[in-house]
Amino acid sequence: MTSTHRLLGLLCLCLLFPAGAQAIQYDRVDTARSSIRFIPVLMGTKTEGRFKNFTAQIRFDPDKPAQAQAKAEVDLQSFDIGFDEATDEALGPNWFDIKRTPKATFVSTHVKALGADRFELTGNLTIRNQTKPVHFPVTLTREANGMARLDGALVIKRLDYGLGQGQWAGTGTVANDVTVQLKLFLNSQ
Repeated sequence: MTSTHRLLGLLCLCLLFPAGAQAIQYDRVDTARSSIRFIPVLMGTKTEGRFKNFTAQIRFDPDKPAQAQAKAEVDLQSFDIGFDEATDEALGPNWFDIKRTPKATFVSTHVKALGADRFELTGNLTIRNQTKPVHFPVTLTREANGMARLDGALVIKRLDYGLGQGQWAGTGTVANDVTVQLKLFLNSQ
């Protein structure tokens, strides 16, 4: 192969795959498709619930994770565990106390690449005016048309946030560990 042929081949590759073509920055969360679920253990049995309403802002370039920014605000009134009596109790003063603290928030402080579109997300989680640092793994699944899905799960200690006062302060009926599962659908500009 002559140097002219190599040069033409390289030029064709550059035209087909321009530099930076894979770089993408996700800057919107499609909350209608996204979900925040939680899995507490009640009387020894895993139960699943969700928060129906939340907002989230994100600025995330998978190639520059250290520059990522994320913030979420959860409307605690939208708590749903599938039966009214438990939902009403959770919204009251012994649990979320939504009259005093109607929102929970998460603000990222650092994102670290783990390889193969896996990342460790670190930030501050605030529930009932108690702020605690959390870190957990997330996985990015790239989809067509500048869209992606970000999946992650973390385990929180409910008592660290004052969730479960009075008769609920023990862990016999409701375990201290609660798994929170995130599924966020991201869009790019």
